[in-house]
Amino acid sequence: MIRKRSLMRRTAVVAAAGAAALVLAACGGSGGDDGSAGHGGHAATAPSSAPSSSASASASASQGQHNAADVAFAKGMIPHHRQAVEMADLAPGRARSAEVKKLAADIKKAQDPEIRTLSGWLTSWGEDVPAEGAMDHSTHDMSGMGGMGGMMTAEEMTGLENASGKAFDTAFTELMIKHHEGAVEMARTEQADGAHGPARKMAGEIIDSQSAEIEQMNALLGKD
Repeated sequence: MIRKRSLMRRTAVVAAAGAAALVLAACGGSGGDDGSAGHGGHAATAPSSAPSSSASASASASQGQHNAADVAFAKGMIPHHRQAVEMADLAPGRARSAEVKKLAADIKKAQDPEIRTLSGWLTSWGEDVPAEGAMDHSTHDMSGMGGMGGMMTAEEMTGLENASGKAFDTAFTELMIKHHEGAVEMARTEQADGAHGPARKMAGEIIDSQSAEIEQMNALLGKD
């Protein structure tokens, strides 16, 4: 009886150990199978997400790179654009030509958002955004940009404000051609010397759109 009990106890211990082993194996097996979608999935995605974060940070750093030419472009183009918008704002109440009125509206529509974008870049770079009053003469000391070509003097702005009808149309068109030519030159300098990808892209868009408007305005001046 003692031997039988001892044998039974051993058998029970072996059976219990076997059952425990089966449970552990099953647990490990299900962890492996589900793990490919669960823990295993996390393990698989962790290495791939690390390079992805690193690539994203690297792309972000590259996107954020800028140099002195980018800063000069933004600081110069903001007051330049502001003056163009100020000129455009005079057209609805003074212009006689519907084409001049439409041109002025198009100029404002294009340049207002660019002013906001340029201001955002300067802020993100830790640079000061030109003050609202810094329109023309005060910002001619732009380093690397060769000055801001085409900016109107205070006298020219006053003359435009006092004009109306056909006289306004002619003055607006002539002054805006000069203004646009200055912006195109500034944009070309940015494309040649700038490092910030989005700024160089904007410069290209300014060259294309304002060159097309210069052609349009030259055509307007050729009309009676």
